[in-house]
Amino acid sequence: MNAAAPDWTQANRALLDAELALLRGQLGETSEAASTEDLERRRAQAQTAMQTPAAIDILAAVFGLTVFERQLLLLCCGIELDGGLAAACAHRLGVGEPRPTFSLALETLAQPHWSALTPSRPLRRWRLLELEGGARLVDSPLRVDERILHFVAGINQIDARLRPLLAVVPTPRLMGAKQAAQAEALHRRLQDDPSTCGVIQLDGEDFHGQQDIAAEAAARLGWWLYLLRGEDLPAGGPDLELLRTLWEREARLLPALLLVQASDHASATALSAFADSLHAPILVASREALRLRRATHCLTVDKPDANEQKQLWRQALGERAAGLNGALDGLATQFRLSAQTIATVADAGGGDGETELWAACRRQGRERLDDLAERIRPTATWDDLVLPAQQFGQLRQIVAQLRQRLRVYEEWGFSGHGALGLGVSALFHGESGTGKTLAAQALANELGLDLYRIDLSSVVSKYIGETEKNLRRVFDVAEDSGAILLFDEADALFGKRSEVKDSHDRYANIEVSYLLQRMEAYRGLAVLTTNLKAALDRAFQRRLRFIIHFPFPDSEQREAIWRRAFPPSTPLDEIDYRKLARLNLPGGNIRNIALNAAFLAAEAGRPLAMAHLLQAAQGESGKLERPLADAETRGWT
Repeated sequence: MNAAAPDWTQANRALLDAELALLRGQLGETSEAASTEDLERRRAQAQTAMQTPAAIDILAAVFGLTVFERQLLLLCCGIELDGGLAAACAHRLGVGEPRPTFSLALETLAQPHWSALTPSRPLRRWRLLELEGGARLVDSPLRVDERILHFVAGINQIDARLRPLLAVVPTPRLMGAKQAAQAEALHRRLQDDPSTCGVIQLDGEDFHGQQDIAAEAAARLGWWLYLLRGEDLPAGGPDLELLRTLWEREARLLPALLLVQASDHASATALSAFADSLHAPILVASREALRLRRATHCLTVDKPDANEQKQLWRQALGERAAGLNGALDGLATQFRLSAQTIATVADAGGGDGETELWAACRRQGRERLDDLAERIRPTATWDDLVLPAQQFGQLRQIVAQLRQRLRVYEEWGFSGHGALGLGVSALFHGESGTGKTLAAQALANELGLDLYRIDLSSVVSKYIGETEKNLRRVFDVAEDSGAILLFDEADALFGKRSEVKDSHDRYANIEVSYLLQRMEAYRGLAVLTTNLKAALDRAFQRRLRFIIHFPFPDSEQREAIWRRAFPPSTPLDEIDYRKLARLNLPGGNIRNIALNAAFLAAEAGRPLAMAHLLQAAQGESGKLERPLADAETRGWT
């Protein structure tokens, strides 16, 4: 009935008219010229003309209605659809309001039985009829539910009360081989016996993939798939009971399958109560499988690996992929996208070149990640870094490992050893201002990736378990965009490590372990910065791929930093870089002095000179509470 053909609709209406004509006769309506035999014959002819069951017969079969219950439901529908029947009902009751009552039904309809009105029988159990208030139960007016009225008339659309909560999930346009096999397995499980399949949990990291697998399985069964967000579930009580009843009814009428998507904001209690009590197939999508009382079947859905992503890109781009072979390797390794996201990016267009596709992939995760971390627009390049050769070499190794992951992990087989250790994790340690954040910017520019700074002091929580939850949210969201994650001032977490004296100390150590574990598994680059490397013990240091020390610059390096501190268009007046290099400060403070001196010169309307730099250096030393030594600034002016 989801897309009823016109001939079925017409035949259904003809049979309904014949049924209502018979009911008018049973109520003693005298305007009908035909005899009861003629009306029975008309009904039989209309029934014969139906190629498939009529709507009222579908209802009777699905909900197990008796002959009397079927007629009572028809009577309540007829009041809404047939003016003659409404008038006959009002005349029989002797009132102006044509609302049938149970006493009228007992008097006029065939094979009456009192139990039809009990809450456990289908008419009230499934809310097919609503019982309005009255002095006596048998005299209370009966009203057909609007959803059921439309169904009997041949219109099968989801209940209006459910529409704000549910969204139709379309069948996937693109699907990898592994997830297609999972969809087929789910289809077989649902097909065997939907009434006993219990709760099917789709856990794992690919929420889009969970939807795709469920939609594909539902489509193979000829069912609709509806998505309900876990946070939209009522907390409990009558509202949750109403939702459960309405959905169980829809599952039988459409037919349809429900996918409940859990999240950190959803009530686990309400979701468990709903899933445990629902008498219909239900799928629950979540990061980790939920604990339920009912029997469950779990299916883990992870994002496609790099090789499969590469194939998905080829399918999504079609002929456009021919000139992008090398680029597809980079897209597949740097961004961990679902098939649904790949299809969306490919369909969006906006240019078929490598640059456009790369930029579109970067944008995918930004919206959610922008709510959790600070996006830094990287301006630094390799030329802006002043570091010893060893540190430069380590930074370039990081770039190489990110670019060659597909070859090493997939083609050479290193991914077969497990997911842990496949991420590129690094610790940048050194005094403040020595270039740790600048190096992260240079890496982001070189790799063409977004850079996000996560302030660990805001992530760490005093409540047990909250720190891990905050970190998990950041890493989960960052997976799609392949962003570089910069955990600034990691001392906020490492500083909590101590000798285990109580449960709080033990939990502090677990938080550090969890962060390093996620960094190891993260498919992008995660960087920790700290001024106190000693806070991280050797056991944790072994779990980091790179540990790079950013040393305090010597005189030669400070001179190089000063020479890079002024843009080419800055007007300069006899700057002595060798004298400036005597100032014993790291690069971050040097750049502050250069900028402040530029403002002083601009305000004076003169080229930037050593006098401006001396004034700015004095201001910076005051901020640091570190007096300038005479040897550092001698001869500046």
